[in-house]
Amino acid sequence: MPLSPLPPPLPLPLRRRTLLLGVTASAALAACGGMTTAPDVPMDAAQRLRAANRIGWGATQAQLDEIERLGWGRYVERQLKADPRAPMAATIQPRIEALGISQGEVAARVWTAESFRRGGDKGATEEERSAARKAYQDAQGLAARETGERQLLRELYSEQQLLEQMTWFWFNHFNVHQGKRDIRLLLSDYQDRALRPHALGSFRHMLGAVARHPAMLRYLDNDQNAVRAINENYARELLELHTMGVDSGYSQRDVQELARVLTGFGVRVDPDPPKIAPRFEPLYRRDGLFEFHPARHDFSDKQLLGRTIRGRGADELDEVLDLLVAQPATARFVSRKLAVYFLSDQPPPAVVDAMATAFQRTKGDIPSTLRPMLRSPAFLAAEAPKFKDPHRYLLSSLRAGFEQRELQNAQPLQNWLRRLGQGLYDKQTPDGYPLTAEAWNSPGQMTLRFEIARQIGGGAAALYRPEGTTGPVPLPDLKVLRARVEPTLAMSTRDALAQTTSPQQWLTLWLSSPDFMYL
Repeated sequence: MPLSPLPPPLPLPLRRRTLLLGVTASAALAACGGMTTAPDVPMDAAQRLRAANRIGWGATQAQLDEIERLGWGRYVERQLKADPRAPMAATIQPRIEALGISQGEVAARVWTAESFRRGGDKGATEEERSAARKAYQDAQGLAARETGERQLLRELYSEQQLLEQMTWFWFNHFNVHQGKRDIRLLLSDYQDRALRPHALGSFRHMLGAVARHPAMLRYLDNDQNAVRAINENYARELLELHTMGVDSGYSQRDVQELARVLTGFGVRVDPDPPKIAPRFEPLYRRDGLFEFHPARHDFSDKQLLGRTIRGRGADELDEVLDLLVAQPATARFVSRKLAVYFLSDQPPPAVVDAMATAFQRTKGDIPSTLRPMLRSPAFLAAEAPKFKDPHRYLLSSLRAGFEQRELQNAQPLQNWLRRLGQGLYDKQTPDGYPLTAEAWNSPGQMTLRFEIARQIGGGAAALYRPEGTTGPVPLPDLKVLRARVEPTLAMSTRDALAQTTSPQQWLTLWLSSPDFMYL
C-alpha cells in the first residue's frame, strides 16, 4: 500500500496526555536538594521510554533494560559518574584509535599542516604552491571529517549516553566554527581536552580550559588581543553567551576591562619559543599551541563587576573566571539553558530554581546542577514535550531502528545533518544552534525529514553497507521495536501504522509521525 498520507508539516497540535508519575512530593524535594542517592521512581514502560530518549541520543532496548534493572535513581547516578576515558565497545574503539586525529599530538599535526600553508605562500613555482595549498586544505578537511566520525560513533554506541549528550551541549554552548582559519585541525583536541573531560565535572574547570584552548582563542580573535590593540570579541561572548547572559547586569565597561584581562592569551604554532625580554621570561606560559605572552598583556589594574583585579599576568584570568562562576546570573543562565535543552522550551521555573541553587551551592558542579532536573517529575512528564532538533532526530532514528547494526560510513549522516541545517561544527555565530522548536519545525524542515525517513526506513544502505560492496542492506527485525513503541503512540498514529504492509513502510511512517518528532 502507498505510504501516503504522511503527516502534514509541523508545527502540529500535540495530544495532551496525563500520566501518573508515581513520585511523591518529598522525593521530588529530596532530588532538588542534591542528594547523591535517590529513591527509585516508579515508572511505567512509557515513562522509561521517555526518560531514555531524553537522557541520551535515543532509546535502545539495551538501555531500557538497564533502566528497568537498576531503577531510575541508580541509572541516573551511573550516568552522572561517566568516565570520559572509558573505551568504547570492542568493535568501535579500534576504529577510533585508527583515525588520524588519534595519532600523536595536535601541535605536531597543526605544525605539519602549517608547513603546507606556508609552502602555498612561498613555493618556488606556481605548481608547487598549488600542491601545497591543496595539501593544507586536504589536511584540514580530513581532520574535520574524522572528528565528526568519532563524535557520531560515540553518540550512537556509547553506554554513557548522558556524557555524549553533555559533550554536544557544551560544544554548542562554547561554539566554534570550523571554517575559520585552522580550526578544523583543532576540533578534535577542543572536544577531548577542553570539553569532554569536564562535561560532567566542573563548569569552572571547563570554562578555564575553553579560555585557554587555541580553538576558542582563534575563533573569537583573542589571539589578536594585545595591550596596544584591544580586541573585545571573546570578552563580550564570555559574558553574554558563556556565563552571565545578556541583560544580566554587566556593562560595556565590564566588557572592556575583561578584554584587558585577556590580553596576551593567544596561540603559537611554531615549535620554537618566541624571543622574550628577560623581564617577561618568568611570566611566559605555554601548553601545546596555547601561549600567554606577557609582552602583549596589559598589566594595569582592572575594575570588573565592582572588583579590582590587580594587574599581574595570566593569574588575573583565573580570578575573573572564579568571579563569573560565582554570579547568580551565571547559575540561572546555565541552568535554564540546560532545562530548555532537556525538558521543554518553557521549563518549569521550580526546576530551574532548584538547578540554579545547586549550581551556586557547589560552585558550578555539573552533576549537582543536573540532579534536580533528572529526578524531577517533569523529566518523565508528557505534558510539555520537547521537539527534537535535527541531531536528536537522526541519532534517535538510527539508535531505534538499527540498534544491532554498526555504522560503516559516517559521511552520509554528516551530510544529512548539514542538509537539515545543523551540520557538525557549521554554526558560524558564537551563540550555537538554537534549542527551541521554532528553529526546526518549519514546513521545509519537515519535508526534508520525511525524505530522510524514507531512506532510513529503506535500510539506510549508505550508512550500513560494508565498504566495497554494492548489495542491498536488509532491514533489521523490528518486532521488539514495535512492541515497545506502539502502546505509547497516539491512536491516529497506531491506526496509520496498522495499515502498513512491510517493515520498511512501518519504520518510514513511524519516523515521519508527530510522535517521533518529540521527546
